[in-house]
Amino acid sequence: MPKSELSESNYRRIAYINWLLSVPILLISSWPYYVLCELFQISRAISLPGSILFALPFMLTILHGHVTMALGATHRHHYYNWLYEHPLTFGLLFHHVITSTRFRLFLFLASMILLIAGFMMR
Repeated sequence: MPKSELSESNYRRIAYINWLLSVPILLISSWPYYVLCELFQISRAISLPGSILFALPFMLTILHGHVTMALGATHRHHYYNWLYEHPLTFGLLFHHVITSTRFRLFLFLASMILLIAGFMMR
């Protein structure tokens, strides 16, 4: 008997994979910002938080794409609803506000503002 892609065990599997992928994707996405800060000699107190703010939108977009590939665009809202029911465990990193495009663009803009502020303060 085949398992449904909309089962809780499949949601758990997707959540575990997303948690495992989050740190490597964050590190891979943050290095361009960090290198740019080193090039402009911006202090690490600005470059490290800025790197995280810069990388978060890319990481969240890739993980959102992973959920879409695993469940399909028509069923991914079931997964996000399941995460919303588990806010302090599986859904900690993937709240519905965090997956919105507007929030991701805000994080990217905040990192650019931090980069400009760091450049002006050096």
